[in-house]
Formats: sequence, structure tokens, C-alpha cells
Amino acid sequence: MDDLRAWLDKVAGRGELKQVDGADWDLEIGCVTALNWARPNPPALLFDNILGYPRGYRVLTGVTSNARRTALTFNLKETTSGKEVIDMFRTSLKEWGQNAGKYPPEWVSSGPVLENVRRADGVDLLKFPAPKYHELDGGRYIGTGDAVITKDPETGDLNMGTYRIQVHDGKTLGLFSIPGKHGRMHYEKYRAAGKPCPIAVSFGHHPLVLRVAGMELPAGQEFNYVGSVAGEPMKVIREELTGLPVPADSEIVIAGFCPPDRSRPEGPFGEWSGYYASGESNAPIIEVERVYYRNDPIILGSPPGKAPSDTSYIRGVMLSALLHNDLEAAGVPDVRGVWMGEAASQMLVIVSIKQRYAGHAKQTAVLASQLARRGFWGRYVIVVDEDIDPTNMQEVLWALCTRSDPEKDIDIVRRCWSTIMDPIIRKPAQAYFNSRAIIDACKPFEWINEFPQEIRISPELVERVKAKWKGTI
Repeated sequence: MDDLRAWLDKVAGRGELKQVDGADWDLEIGCVTALNWARPNPPALLFDNILGYPRGYRVLTGVTSNARRTALTFNLKETTSGKEVIDMFRTSLKEWGQNAGKYPPEWVSSGPVLENVRRADGVDLLKFPAPKYHELDGGRYIGTGDAVITKDPETGDLNMGTYRIQVHDGKTLGLFSIPGKHGRMHYEKYRAAGKPCPIAVSFGHHPLVLRVAGMELPAGQEFNYVGSVAGEPMKVIREELTGLPVPADSEIVIAGFCPPDRSRPEGPFGEWSGYYASGESNAPIIEVERVYYRNDPIILGSPPGKAPSDTSYIRGVMLSALLHNDLEAAGVPDVRGVWMGEAASQMLVIVSIKQRYAGHAKQTAVLASQLARRGFWGRYVIVVDEDIDPTNMQEVLWALCTRSDPEKDIDIVRRCWSTIMDPIIRKPAQAYFNSRAIIDACKPFEWINEFPQEIRISPELVERVKAKWKGTI
């Protein structure tokens, strides 16, 4: 499969890569990235000549912040339509999962990541331009688009997950992962046994590696899944210290151990919800003993922030496809579209259906509120008719305001699953619950055929007018 640099060449060839020269790692990279997200169809940004670092030590952001680069990353047909990307994901997810067993990682003896190797006293993480992305962040974060590799000490299952990683000093990193994640569970098992947890982290790789590492997959499937999506095995090298597999063409890899009896304050960090919801807390550390990197290395950054962002867009696409498939698997008929809106950090879920029976809309809303991944996602669920494009917020708001009656069509589901990352929960808390609002914004089923006819322009009229005033409209 391609490495990150081949991917960049393709993106540059499409006119979707912008070079940014001379930015400061201290807040400027983060600010430029956030401003770029707010643009329509934002390009990917490659920062070079970063203040205080030699030219060639680079940071890349915005890799999958539009439909076209998302399709490229996942080896899908080229498109500029977000809805089409979601549809392609829906049909591909099952195939990728079924074929994952055919693509175990391919062990190789060498690769570009071994161009430079630093051991023991030669380790210096400050050599790399890790950004401080947000003004209230507790420090610099080299790991936002990373792939953290661990191994279950009991089952031998490998895991590749994306967890945030703070730079404490030249040899020490902070690792933040919420309970329930496979990598966190691996660490906890080593800690319970009083043993250090072996760990390796890639900080630059093909964006597919990042996005698969962020997916919720069965234990041990990430490496195979990358191969399945790419259509060829992922090449890995056996890291000399831990024995863990690391991407052979990674830009930067570190290896070391998380001691069972040491932690350091980590954070705060501006999170995907747009808030500093979890604050500062003690977190495991990584004592780094090996650093491998390519000449002119690239840190892959995927910093979350106030939506819209690169993170919110790709998560919206992937989660929308997953939720659509889950609703169909749960027996909900005639689901026409799903969108977990990026502007609301996936806390707003829109589902379009063709109503088939009384209660169909309510059934869909209740199930969507609980099937939406990550627990507290789906705080607001709006169900609309099939004539509404769920990715078009103007259409959704029009349906909400003209087809729903607040007294009849809004319900609250209480004491639902949440986590420490939920900004609406006051901390500390004994338990993490939240509520969900479900809104039926469909035409009333019992008199759907009597509902006032909406104003429409026929496709034939549109084409005739466009042809007549070509170049004017």
C-alpha cells in the first residue's frame, strides 16, 4: 500500500494540498488548522520550516476533512459528495470486515522508518516539532493522529488505537486513553501484574492507518483491516525492544514501556466536543527507549477542536455509515439516510426514513439514540421524511420547524450511558449518565396524505431554465 508521501503526492496532484511555511509550533499551527477547517472544502495543510526546527521536519493536518480525500484514503471511488461517501462506506464496511482475515500484516526486515535510529541516551523527543494546538492545552501534543500499538499479555491480541500523547520531556510521554479501550485494558492488565507495559507508537503514516486505529473493531483486527481496505497487506517491522509490529514506512516511531507505578499530570487538552471536558489528571507515562524516523519526518496531526474539524468530518462519515447499518440490522425498514452532523460533534443525529406504519419514526429515533456509538453521541435525534437530505441542515431545520409539534413530537430518554468526556456533566461525578431528546420531524403518519403540499420546482423546469440562462445562474 502507499505510504504517507505517496498519498500526499496524489493529494497535491488534485490541488488539495497547501504548503504553510514558517509557522510557530506554539499555537500558530493549531490556529491556522482551525481557520482552515472553517473554509468550504478545506485543503490539507503541510507545515514546514517550523520555528526553531530545521526545514524538512514537518506537521500535516486536515487529511480527511472533505469527501474527496476521505474517498482517496479508503480506496473508494472518487467523489465530492458526503452522502455518496457515506453510502460507499455502508456497502464497504461489511466487505472489509469479511475479508480482513485474508490480509494479515506482512513482516519485513527493513523499511524507510529505519533510516534513523536513536537508542538510550540518543533519544530526544524534543527533536520533533510537536505542536501546542490550543491556548489552554497543558502542553505539546505529538500524538493526535497517532497509532498506539500494544499487546494483550493474556491473549496475545494486538491493538492499534489512536490515543492522545503529550510530550513531558525529551524521553517521557503522557498517554491518555479512556477506560474500555483495548489499549487501556492492555495497560491495566500489565499494571495489575506489577509489570511494565510494552508500547510502540507511530506518529506519521498513511491516513488510513490513523482512521482504522480510531475505529471500534474486534480485538486484534486493526492491522488486518488496514490490509483489507487497501487491498494488500500492511508491511510491518518487528520493533527490536518490544517485539511489537510497527509500520515499515512510518515517518516516526517510538518504543518503550509504561511503568506500572508511575504517572504524571496530563492535560488539559481541547477535545472533540469543543471543550476541555476532562481537565488535568494523572495518566500513564511512556518511558521512551527507542526512536526511529525517516529523513525529513512528518508528524500526522489530527487535533480535535470546536466543530467543524477534520476529526468531526471523518467521524461523522464513518459513524453515519455504521449507524445506518446498525438500524437496518435492528430491523428498522426503509432507512433512507443518516448523518451524525459534524457541526455538533456527532451529538446531533439525523435519520431519514420512508414512513411505513404508525410509530415507525418513534421506533427509529429511540433505537438511534442508543445505537449511536461512543455512548453519549446522539444526544439529540431528529427523524425526518425521505424527501429530506439528512446532510443538508437547511432542509432538516425546515422539516423540524414545519412538521413537528413540540408538545407531541419531543420525548426525553433519561439515565443513558455517558462518560467523563461529556462536557454537560459536572465533575467529579459518582456515575456518568445523560439524557437524549428524540424528535419526530416527520409528517404526522395518521394524516400524511393530507399534509400541505410543499413548494417544489420540477427537475424539468430547472433544466429548461438553466439551459436558457446558461452562464447567468
